[in-house]
Amino acid sequence: MTEITLPHLYSGKVRDLYDAGDDRLLMVASDRISVFDVVLPDPVPDKGRVLTAISAFWFGETAGIVPNHLVSVDPSDFPSGAAPEATAGRATLVRSTRPVRLECIARGYLFGGAWSEYRETGRVQGRSMPPGMRRAERLPEPLFTPTTKAEVGHDEPLDDAAAAALVGDDLFERLREITLAVYRHGAAHAEARGILLADTKVEFGFDDDGRLLLIDEVLTPDSSRYWPADAYEPGGSPPSFDKQYVRDSYAGSGWDHTPPAPPLPAEVIAGTRARYVEAYERLTGLRFADWYGPTAKP
Repeated sequence: MTEITLPHLYSGKVRDLYDAGDDRLLMVASDRISVFDVVLPDPVPDKGRVLTAISAFWFGETAGIVPNHLVSVDPSDFPSGAAPEATAGRATLVRSTRPVRLECIARGYLFGGAWSEYRETGRVQGRSMPPGMRRAERLPEPLFTPTTKAEVGHDEPLDDAAAAALVGDDLFERLREITLAVYRHGAAHAEARGILLADTKVEFGFDDDGRLLLIDEVLTPDSSRYWPADAYEPGGSPPSFDKQYVRDSYAGSGWDHTPPAPPLPAEVIAGTRARYVEAYERLTGLRFADWYGPTAKP
C-alpha cells in the first residue's frame, strides 16, 4: 500500500495529521479505538472511514449554524503525496486553525461523568438537578458542560466560571450557544430517524482571518453517545451505536483502565463495526458501501 509522503505533524488516539501546504492539513482517521483515554490493541475495521463519512455529513448539516474547517473529502482534491489510494474514505482536507483549548460538551441525558457526579452531589458541574433522577434519564434541558483540553491524561470538568476564565467571557458565551445549537440540531435530526443523541463533544479553532470554525470531527459515534430510541429505557446503560458498547464489554473484566488494555474479543470488534455502520446509514439515509473506498464509487 502506498504510504503518505506529506510531512507528518501529529498522531492522536485516532487521527494522524499531515501538512498539506497552503494552510491546509490532511486529517486521516485510523481504525484505532480508545476508551478511558487508552488506545486499545485491536483496531475496528472501517472505523476511520465511518468517522470521516459521518463527519462530512454533519459538517454539511451544521454549516448554517457555524462555519467549519472542511475543504474536501474527495481524494482527487488531495495534494501530491496524500496517497489517495490508501487514504480514500478516511482522509479529510481541512483548513489549518488555532484550536480553542476547551472541550465543548452538550448533554441531553444524565449519563457518563454527569451521572457519576449527580449520584454524589445532586449537581452537574455546578448546576443543581432535580432530585431522584435515574441514570440515562433525559435532562430538563440540554446542558453545556465543558472540560479542559488536556495534552496528556484526562480532561477535567469545568464549571461556567472556570471555563469563562480560561477562554474569556465573550468566547465562552459563543461556544456555549453554538455547541448547544449543534447538539439540538443533531438531536432533532437523529430522533426523527429513531436514534437518541445523548451527548456530544465538539471542538473549535480560529483560522488566520480570525473566524471561529467547527473543527476535528462532529457528531460521530466516537465523539457522541447514540442510543436506539426503540430500546431506550432510563435506569441503566442503554444499547448504543458508539464506544459505550466497548466500554461496557470491559465491565467486570478486572481491568483498572491502566495501559495496556486487554484484547477486544472478536465479537465485540465485529459488533462495534456493525453499530458504527448502522449509525451512519440510519442518520444519513446513505449506504456505507457507496462511501469513498477501494471498491466504492460515490
